[in-house]
Amino acid sequence: MSKPVKPWVRKSMRQIADCRVLRVHEATSVSPESGKEHKFYVMETADWVNVVPVTAANELVCIRQFRHGSEEITLEIPGGIVDPGEEAAESAARECLEETGYETDELISLGVLIPNPAIFTNKLYTFVAPNAKLVKDVSNTPTEHTEVQLIPMEQVADLLVAGEIDHALVTATLWRMLYFLKR
Repeated sequence: MSKPVKPWVRKSMRQIADCRVLRVHEATSVSPESGKEHKFYVMETADWVNVVPVTAANELVCIRQFRHGSEEITLEIPGGIVDPGEEAAESAARECLEETGYETDELISLGVLIPNPAIFTNKLYTFVAPNAKLVKDVSNTPTEHTEVQLIPMEQVADLLVAGEIDHALVTATLWRMLYFLKR
């Protein structure tokens, strides 16, 4: 039988890089089993949001955009960083409007996810926005360019299974939304 897991004790942490959207820290923590110190790398970043806008015609409002990490064009839902002083729901509505031109009158929480607890300190707040309405043109920042694509909701699960939508945080949000719709 295995022993219960015990928390490590963080002894120190120092910043080793500031990369604008995240800061990299080297942490020294003490093992609860051996008492020995080990170094770990932790990425500190602001919280994130994902929003699932759905039109009155039951279409998912998606965006296509180029991603620099994978160097690919991806199919995603709107999302981004929670700005300082903003509530997660405010950020979700703002990101949706900026990236798609769709406005949300109502945001329903789908819960909070931890993007990668091994190295990231932040949370991902997820929302669904029923009855999203097109109210303006897309207003991207200079470093992002999005193309809006409407997808019938009955096709979403197939796109997820086929890997057409493959951003892990987006897929987690969409699977969660599909689960809640079945209830």
